[in-house]
Amino acid sequence: MTESRKETATFAGGCFWCMVKPFDEMPGIYGIVSGYTGGSKENPSYEEVKTGTTGHYEAVQITFDPEIFPYEKLLDLYWPQIDPTDDGGQFFDRGSQYRAAIFYHNGRQQELAQASLRNLAESGRFKKPIVTEILPASPFYPAEDYHQEFYKKNPEKYKQERIESGRESFIQKNWESKSSN
Repeated sequence: MTESRKETATFAGGCFWCMVKPFDEMPGIYGIVSGYTGGSKENPSYEEVKTGTTGHYEAVQITFDPEIFPYEKLLDLYWPQIDPTDDGGQFFDRGSQYRAAIFYHNGRQQELAQASLRNLAESGRFKKPIVTEILPASPFYPAEDYHQEFYKKNPEKYKQERIESGRESFIQKNWESKSSN
């Protein structure tokens, strides 16, 4: 029996409430924390981040075992959660704090993220350019407790948020209805 290896992946995709469930409860994923990264203020609050003045992104940090759930699989799950052509936020969440980005923790993650972005750009799935950034990981600050596992604590509000934001219809139109040829 091999000892499990744990790595960290960090993804921003707009509202962090909507970025937890797709990754949660997958084999080899040990935890997902909603939080803030990429900004200059230490230990920012949600109230500060949502103003867009701290430079932080709303993001999720995932602890995973790459032997069970490889980083490439995380990337394959990440892309269909976002609009990779929108650099002004995601869906009805507008502002720099809601932009999509992949934060890499090592050179291998950087290479894999860049390759997956290239593959998506070359796929012809989107007419507009892919603008999701690939950035070095920076300090990550967990969000307040009421943001953690939001989809489990508030299932109706979570479902409503995905629909009203336009995320659900975008995913269906641009990801689920097109084959990944």
